[in-house]
Amino acid sequence: MIDSHCHVEQKEYKDQLDSLILKWKKVLKCVVSSSAHPRDMEGTLSIYKKYKSFVHISIGFHPEFIKEINEKDIQKTIDFIKKHKGIIKAVGEIGLDYHWIKEPEFREKQKELFVKLLDLAKELDKPVVIHCWDAAEDTIRILEEKGMKKVLMHLFQDRKFLSKVIENNWYVSIGPLISRSKDIKKIARDVPLNRILLETDSPWFKQEGQEYGEPINVKIALKKVAEVKKLSEQEVEKQTDLNAKEFFNL
Repeated sequence: MIDSHCHVEQKEYKDQLDSLILKWKKVLKCVVSSSAHPRDMEGTLSIYKKYKSFVHISIGFHPEFIKEINEKDIQKTIDFIKKHKGIIKAVGEIGLDYHWIKEPEFREKQKELFVKLLDLAKELDKPVVIHCWDAAEDTIRILEEKGMKKVLMHLFQDRKFLSKVIENNWYVSIGPLISRSKDIKKIARDVPLNRILLETDSPWFKQEGQEYGEPINVKIALKKVAEVKKLSEQEVEKQTDLNAKEFFNL
């Protein structure tokens, strides 16, 4: 299995990452770790350099952080992505978040930053990993306006707009939340298997008995996708691994 979206640079893993990587390697082919804030970029790069056969990376801006970043942070991130474009697998996560960000002026700033980072991805010929919470209509409109082709809708939950995602031939990543969400079960049912990736968004979405979420929780998503699609776990694992390799050029 491949965890297509996690955050291994987070503090929850800091003091035990060596032992955790050994544990995860027993279950997973690899993980794609996403740096979502300028403060995490260097740490993410260091982890990649240490575990490069197992950890791949994407770099972006979580839209939730729009209130605490400035133009200097944005330019620093763009320069970092350009400098390390040879090893960065995707620009992301990026996008819009209207769940946490209510103020119209900050939503506009999110859109401006989103467009800037989509332009960067197009310039560097990189896929994009999209965060979209309560903002599907604007997110999809901007992606379409920019002509984005290689798109991963990370933890997408808005079924009302799923037809647009499928129509655009974009990918959707499914996480452990599928075990509790009827909407995500229906999304997994309706998205073609060759457009599904598995993820955990670890260290979030911890399971019972865990201190924090871990990439090995991807097996929960795998099991549920197989159930919903009435396929074997082996078939889902094989295809979602192929999808992740194709999307991220692994």
